[in-house]
Amino acid sequence: QVQLVESGGGLVQPGGSLRLSCAASGFTSDYYAIGWFRQAPGKEREGVSSIRNNDGSTYYADSVKGRFTISRDNAKNTVYLQMNSLKPEDAAVYLCAADVPSPGSDYVLPVSALLRPWPYDYWGQGTQVTVSS
Repeated sequence: QVQLVESGGGLVQPGGSLRLSCAASGFTSDYYAIGWFRQAPGKEREGVSSIRNNDGSTYYADSVKGRFTISRDNAKNTVYLQMNSLKPEDAAVYLCAADVPSPGSDYVLPVSALLRPWPYDYWGQGTQVTVSS
């Protein structure tokens, strides 16, 4: 079955950097999308960034553009989220999620859905990011 395992969270000072990893397994489709989301206490889950595997296209929430970079290493089946210039408001549990089409399907998520939680079928357990001095 599909499994996603996040790692790389921790405590960092404002202005610092962290790199999160999402190791994926259990599927072989080329048309999947991986999204990074975050959820702070009392707040809704927020889409941060996503990447489509078929063409490598990437997408970012306005709040993180220019500071976060999503990338992939297909040989390791891992998607990364490099987070620079971290701010206290970036503190949250960060989760990766996967949208995996049915075998034989070449369906890809539309751009409008890539940063929404609802299309994603599979979720990791999350990793805590704390930004504090």
